[in-house]
Order: sequence, then C-alpha cells, then structure tokens
Amino acid sequence: MRVKICGITSYEDAMIAIDAGADALGFVFYKPSPRYIAPKEAHAIIKQLPPFIEKVALFVNETPEFINATCQEASATLAQIHFEADEAFFGALQVPYLKVIRAQKPEDVLLYAQEYRLVDAYCEAYGGSGKRLNIEWFEGIDCSKIILAGGLTPKNVASVKKYGFYGVDVSSGVELSYGKKEKQKVREFIAHAR
Repeated sequence: MRVKICGITSYEDAMIAIDAGADALGFVFYKPSPRYIAPKEAHAIIKQLPPFIEKVALFVNETPEFINATCQEASATLAQIHFEADEAFFGALQVPYLKVIRAQKPEDVLLYAQEYRLVDAYCEAYGGSGKRLNIEWFEGIDCSKIILAGGLTPKNVASVKKYGFYGVDVSSGVELSYGKKEKQKVREFIAHAR
C-alpha cells in the first residue's frame, strides 16, 4: 500500500517522511489552511528532494491556469483537485491530476470508479480535519484505485489493509501541530501501512 504524507511545510518534515518510506508528499496551496505553503517555499523544499518521490499539489476552487502555473513554479508533479469540476476543466490541466471525492454517502465511493482517485470524509473545511470515513462503505468493492484519506493514524491504518486500497493519505494523524510532523508517528504510520 502506497503512502502519502500531506501538509508538508519544511524540508526537515519532507525528509522525515521520505526516510520513513513515503511514496508521495503533499503540499497545500489553499490559503485558508493552517498547512498552507507558498509555491516558492514549496519549490525550495522540492528542489532538494531525492528522485522517485511524487510531489503532490493540493488545490481548492482554483482555475486550471492557476493550477498549471503553481505546479510549474513549485515543481509539483501531480495536482490533487479537492472540488467538483467538469471535463473541460480537467482537459485544461497541463499536469497529471488526482480527483478527490469528499464522500457523504456510501455510493459516493463508487464515483470515478475507472480512475485512480482519493476518497476523503466530507467536512465543511477542506482536508486535514482528521474526520474518519465509514470504513464499511468499502466492503465488497474494488478499492485497488482508491487512495483513502480522513482520520487515519498510526493506530488504525493497519486495519484498512484488508480492503486492498491503492494507497493511504495522512496529514493530521502524524502531526505535533498544524504543518509540523512528529517523526515517530510518521515512522509508525508508514510501517503499519506496509
């Protein structure tokens, strides 16, 4: 199971995640978030990272032009789209992207079933709330293209392995405070996910 550590705001935390075995790092380009990072600051971190790590840029309610420009400035390799958009929007993106489903009911987890997608619990705020999805919603469905997010911690991540998710995404579950990761929690989370 692949692991993304989201809400990276420092080179130190990026390397803690990479050294622990993270496959991807998330950078939040949503100003109201306490984990927001400016594209220039993200670039300063990303340019120092080793190869083969996915650098994911998280966006909320932005235009394709803004997303394209920000990913280029930050050197991000994937855009994570935390809002509903039409096919024309996705067609205008010049970077690979990942759709996010903010699930409110069981059928929501089946949206975009042919695509890799991230499924998170719905909440008014966007991302990093620590709110957990009803895991029973994934019983009996193909989860091989789903990245699960929302309320995951080092203590509970092993319990979702049986569903066969493509990956898991964590932010608040491995933090000391907003945007500051706790080394031991990051290590334990990744070890238990694997």
